[in-house]
Amino acid sequence: MITNTLNLKAIVAATLLSVPFFLPFSVNAQDSTDEPALLSALVSAESGEALKLDRQLQALWSKSGSAAMDVLLKRGLDGIERGDLDEAIEHLTALTDHAPEFAHGWFQRARAYFLVGRFGPAVADLERALYLNPNDYNAIYALGNVFEHFRDPDAAYQAYLRAQAIHPHHEDVSTALNRLRRSVVGKEL
Repeated sequence: MITNTLNLKAIVAATLLSVPFFLPFSVNAQDSTDEPALLSALVSAESGEALKLDRQLQALWSKSGSAAMDVLLKRGLDGIERGDLDEAIEHLTALTDHAPEFAHGWFQRARAYFLVGRFGPAVADLERALYLNPNDYNAIYALGNVFEHFRDPDAAYQAYLRAQAIHPHHEDVSTALNRLRRSVVGKEL
């Protein structure tokens, strides 16, 4: 019995020592909660890696730090998904009231406001979201959409350029820049 216990301990120890060598390098190399490192890597990443970094940043930015606030966010997002925008705005308003430093809550409420045509509150919420998190390229992109809606292609183009500087592989941003380039920059001769 003692021999079996010693063998089992040796097997467990050998297994635990070998695990770090078989983990993917990126898990060891990149902390998914280090926002500056993720943003820095995003700028120079290839397309496939950029998608992974984008998911990590979105996961990081969507954590409020409170289970109750996360429930309000989820209910708001569910409301947007179902098309029940009044309900979404109610939940997201409760979220921004109780967690005013949570940038993602402001961004999501801005989305809901935009979808119901309440552009003034949408812009105010985007400004607050970007004050709290100036690197949120989706909020910058959304601001560009608002500028386009108000027929200000120059301001929209500048917003899209700012978003692209942070996330060069953002497909919606690239599409928007290509769409506006001719009217803003001019035609090539």
